[in-house]
Amino acid sequence: MAIKLKQSDIYSTYFITFTCIEWISLFDITNGYDLVYSWFSVLKKENNADVIAFVIMPNHLHVIIHFPEQGFDLNTIIANGKRFMAYQIINRLEAAENEELLSHLESLVTLRERKKGQIHKIFKDSFDAKPIFSQKFLIQKINYVHYNPVTGKWMLAKNFIEYEHSSTSFYENRLVKHFRPMHYMDL
Repeated sequence: MAIKLKQSDIYSTYFITFTCIEWISLFDITNGYDLVYSWFSVLKKENNADVIAFVIMPNHLHVIIHFPEQGFDLNTIIANGKRFMAYQIINRLEAAENEELLSHLESLVTLRERKKGQIHKIFKDSFDAKPIFSQKFLIQKINYVHYNPVTGKWMLAKNFIEYEHSSTSFYENRLVKHFRPMHYMDL
């Protein structure tokens, strides 16, 4: 999964977004939300990174990640996470015998990627990473993340607090549904 922009480790907290190819709702189709939670646990275990806030949408992910120490390679960390999730999504599509979608995802692989052994395209190659340099910006991004499921075309819950795959319930009610983030006040 090629990355066009090398991210720096100068900043310690990043707002990160990555998206399923063609905005296909692959997290929803495969019920792959648990794959993201598993990746969050790997982030902590292998990179000592803390998830501050997150929302897993049907076809994309917004997450705020804090790295307490320099020396991390954000591009590699994100690429490894996307690769892990991509393999598992393909496994689930194969188990569900979703040949039509598998065939479509295979058709999206470029000749160059095919020569490297890639069979299916799950995520867009690049990801967005914005360094967070102030508490004001951090709170703005946390609010963006938490309101995402009920903003624009998305109406995934009646109230933003009710959306299951978000850190909102932790921030609003101290309720942990699937994954406990680190509260930004604990940084």
